[in-house]
Amino acid sequence: MSALEPRDADVTVPVVDTTAPPIEGVLGRTYRALSVGIVSVVLLIAFEATAVGTAMPVAARELHGIPLYAFAFSAYFTTSLFAMVLSGQWADRNGPLAPLASGIGAFGAGLLLSGTAGGMWMFILGRAVQGVGGGLVIVALYVVISRAYPERIRPAIMAAFSAAWIVPSVVGPLAAGTVTEHLGWRWVFVGIPVLILLPLGLALPAIRRMASGPADAAAGAQSFDRRRLRLALGISLGAGLLQYAGQDLRWLSLLPAVAGAALLVPAVLGLLPRGTVRATRGLPAVILLRGISAGSFIAAESFVPLMLVTQRGLTPTLAGLSLAAGGLTWALGSYVLARPRLEPHRESLMVVGMVLVALSIAAAPAVLIEAVPVWTLAAVWGVGCFGMGMVIASTSVLLLKLSAPGEAGGNSAALQISDGLANVLLLTGGGAAFAALGGGTAGAAVHGAAADGATGSHPGAFTAVFLPMAVVAAVGVWVAGRVRVTP
Repeated sequence: MSALEPRDADVTVPVVDTTAPPIEGVLGRTYRALSVGIVSVVLLIAFEATAVGTAMPVAARELHGIPLYAFAFSAYFTTSLFAMVLSGQWADRNGPLAPLASGIGAFGAGLLLSGTAGGMWMFILGRAVQGVGGGLVIVALYVVISRAYPERIRPAIMAAFSAAWIVPSVVGPLAAGTVTEHLGWRWVFVGIPVLILLPLGLALPAIRRMASGPADAAAGAQSFDRRRLRLALGISLGAGLLQYAGQDLRWLSLLPAVAGAALLVPAVLGLLPRGTVRATRGLPAVILLRGISAGSFIAAESFVPLMLVTQRGLTPTLAGLSLAAGGLTWALGSYVLARPRLEPHRESLMVVGMVLVALSIAAAPAVLIEAVPVWTLAAVWGVGCFGMGMVIASTSVLLLKLSAPGEAGGNSAALQISDGLANVLLLTGGGAAFAALGGGTAGAAVHGAAADGATGSHPGAFTAVFLPMAVVAAVGVWVAGRVRVTP
C-alpha cells in the first residue's frame, strides 16, 4: 500500500478503543521540552534573518565591501542548498540528531566569523558557513517533526514555527538598528551564538529519546547517495554563478550565466521529485508551490524597504518596521489552517492564500504614486503575509503527510531546495531588472540621500520587480489547485 492510499484501519475497523488516552498537544508533558527547544531554534534563526538585514549595509560599508554586497546574501543561500541535501540523507541514514547539532554549531560559528571579520571576503565566508548550518538545521527539524509528533498535532507545531517569527519580525529591525548605532554592527552577529545554548540543552536530549536512529531500524544505516551529493554541489555552484552574472551586467557575464545554467538544470531535475517542473498532482505540486510562493514573495519583499526609502522618504528603520505587522498576519494564517475542523478544506484554502499573495505583490507598487498613503502598503503586505502563512505551513504539513517514514529527510530537503533555489533565481532576476532600469543608484539614497528627500532610482525599476513576481505568484494559484492527490 502506498503512502497516498487510505489505511485499512480507517475503513474496516468498527471498534474504537475509548480507553486509550487522548493525544497530547505540542506542550503536553511528552512533547514540551522538544517543542520549546526546536521552536527556540527557529526563533533564533528568525531573529538573525530580520536583524542581519538591518546591520548588513553598515557592515559592508565599514569593511569597504559595497561592490560585494550581494554576495553576503547569496553566499548563505548557495551553501545552504548543498547542506539541505546532505542533511536529508544524513537524517534518513542516522537520524536528525547529528545534522541538527552540527547545523546549530555551524550556524553559530558562521555568525562569530562574520562578526569578527576584518575584511569583506572573510565576512562572506562567515555567511557561507552560516548557510551550511542553516541548511542542515531546517531539514533536520522537518525530520524531527515527522518522527516525534503524531500526524494529528503536526499542524500545531508548524503553526508554532510561524509564530516564532512574530517577535523577531516586530522587534528585530528596531533592536538591530539600536545595537548597530550604539554598540556597533558586530554585536548583531556575535551576540546571537550565546543564546544557542538554550535550545541545545532542551531539544537535543528529547530528540535523542524520541527521534534518533535510522528511519528503518531493521535495515540499519544506509550509505550516502554520492550522486545526489554531487548534484547538490552542482546546484549550489550553478546558483552562485547565476547570482554573479546577475550582478555584473556585461556581455562577458553570459559566460558564467551559461555555465551556471549548465550545472543547475540537470541538478534540479535530479534532486527534485519526478514531475515537479510539470506540477504533477500530489507531492511534486506541493514542492513546486513552496518554491513559487516563497520565491515570488521574498523577492518582492526584499525591495519594499528600499522602495519606501528612496521613493517616499522614509528612514530605513521606519521602512523595515512598516512590514512588522506582516509577522503577525503570517502567524495568523498558519494558525487558521492549524484548526482541525479546517483540515478537509486545506487544499482549497491554499488556493485562496496564493490569490492573496498575488494580489498583494501586484498592489504594492501603488505606493509609488504620491497620492497613495504610505500606510496602505503595510495593510496590503499584511494581507499577503496572511496568505503566505496559509500556504507555507500547509506545504510543510502536506509534505510530511505524503512522505513515507524513510523518505521524510529526502523530501524535506527537496522542499527546502525548491524554496532556497527559487529565492536565489527570482532575486537574481529581479535584481538584474532593477539594475538595468537605473535602480543601482538606490544605494546612494540608502546611505544618506534619502535623509535629504532625494530619490536615487526610477519608479519603473521597482515596477519591473513587483509585476513579474505577481505573475509568478499567479502561476502559484494554478499550482495550488494541484496539491490534492485526487481531483
